[in-house]
This record gives sequence, C-alpha cells and structure tokens, in this order.
Amino acid sequence: MSQEKSQESATPQKTPQKTPQATSIDGAPRGALTVRIIAMPADTNANGDIFGGWVLSRMDQAGGIAGVERARGRVVTVAIDAMQFIRPVRVGDVLEVYTEVESIGRTSMQIHVEAWAQRFQTHVREQVTQAMFKFVAIDDAGKPRPIPKEV
Repeated sequence: MSQEKSQESATPQKTPQKTPQATSIDGAPRGALTVRIIAMPADTNANGDIFGGWVLSRMDQAGGIAGVERARGRVVTVAIDAMQFIRPVRVGDVLEVYTEVESIGRTSMQIHVEAWAQRFQTHVREQVTQAMFKFVAIDDAGKPRPIPKEV
C-alpha cells in the first residue's frame, strides 16, 4: 500500500491551462459579437495582408445576421457608408465583427458594424474598421416589407 501511495504522489499533476484574455488598445467594441473567424493564407493580397474585401464581406454577413434577427425575415444590403481601414488584418488573426442596430424605419434599418482583429500571438484586440450598413427588409417576392415592432 505504501508503494501505491508513493507512485500516486510521483504522478505529475496537470495544471489547467488558462486561455489568454484579449486586451484591447482601442477601448471596447460597440455592439454584440456576431461573427468570429480566423484569417487564412488564401485570404491575402500580394503583400501578405488580408484583402479588404474579405473583411467587408464578413462585416456584411454580420450586419445581415443582425438585420434578419431584428426584421424577423429576409433583408438585403442597400448601402454602406464610407469605410476607412485603420489597420491591416494578418494571417492567423481572429476577425471579430460586432453589430448594433442604430435606427429603424418602416422598411429599412441602419446597423453599425465594427471589425476588430485579435492578434495571433499577442491576443491584443485592435479595431480594424467600422461602417454603417443600411438593410431593407423584403418579402418572398423581393419587395420591401414593414419591419415588425420590437416586443
């Protein structure tokens, strides 16, 4: 029995690994985390940075998700305010896209969309860009329809 106890105490104990917490250099993102995806080598331009169009596409997807949830049905993107890319996204970074419904009209809504990069090795979170997206709720025939009142 004493031999069993000495073997048990000789077994190394595993210490749980903590997931590094992202720290932000630009304050806190605005809105709800809607899309989270890793940037891959296939998404790069000739300089090795992630294509701006790839980031824009993820932002449009996130805005569409938020729009569908609020409109309780199909929405289409009809406009995007000017965007300025603040920083590049690099291979291995995790792109996080946050959304917040800014305003709602009868058939359309404005959704604020922010893109943030959680850097691959440092886990520092930096804002990449932001824009205001305008979506219109549509019916099965593709015609504008009223957005239901929030309950």
